[in-house]
Amino acid sequence: MSLPDLSSYDNSWYSPGRSTAVRALWFFVGAPIVRCQLLPFSSVRRFILRCFGAKVERSVVLKPGVRVKYPWRLSIGAHSWIGEDVWIDNLVEVRIGTNACLSQRAYLCTGNHDWSDQSFGLRVLPIVLGDGSWVGAGALICPGVTIGESGVATAGSVVMKSVPAFEIHSGNPAHFVKQRIFRQTGRGSVDRVAEYSDASPLN
Repeated sequence: MSLPDLSSYDNSWYSPGRSTAVRALWFFVGAPIVRCQLLPFSSVRRFILRCFGAKVERSVVLKPGVRVKYPWRLSIGAHSWIGEDVWIDNLVEVRIGTNACLSQRAYLCTGNHDWSDQSFGLRVLPIVLGDGSWVGAGALICPGVTIGESGVATAGSVVMKSVPAFEIHSGNPAHFVKQRIFRQTGRGSVDRVAEYSDASPLN
């Protein structure tokens, strides 16, 4: 049995996608503005993210404390909500659809390491959140995961495999719980609340 040799780690193959100057400007100027807890306006956050290459629709809500690794590898569709202290760790592309919601402290992780490699090699895979999907508070979305249209990852879940459309997954590791069923309101419109058991509330 041999041990990992982290001294041999080499990620020189990986490209962040922008020059050192642009990345420095983002880390020291752009990112602190987007993350600022005292700034209440989504419009300012959207503007800064777009200045650094993100594709963010005008109607997107971005709460204080949001962290984005590389905005040039981020797209967010119309009417989506990004909650307080969400961390989008996008070493590669993260695509968030329309009417999607990321609740507080959700973590989207696109990078991992190969545990079978003595050099602990870096592995990166994109994340896709479909239209109408919901990632609950404190949930971890792992590299390569796709959450399908109107799929749900409940609060605190560790999602290691993709979630099919209209399914609710929960737990560590996350597993299928039930179908997401929308109910009609008295106004005749769709009430975007998932039916779910009281034992495992959503956030």
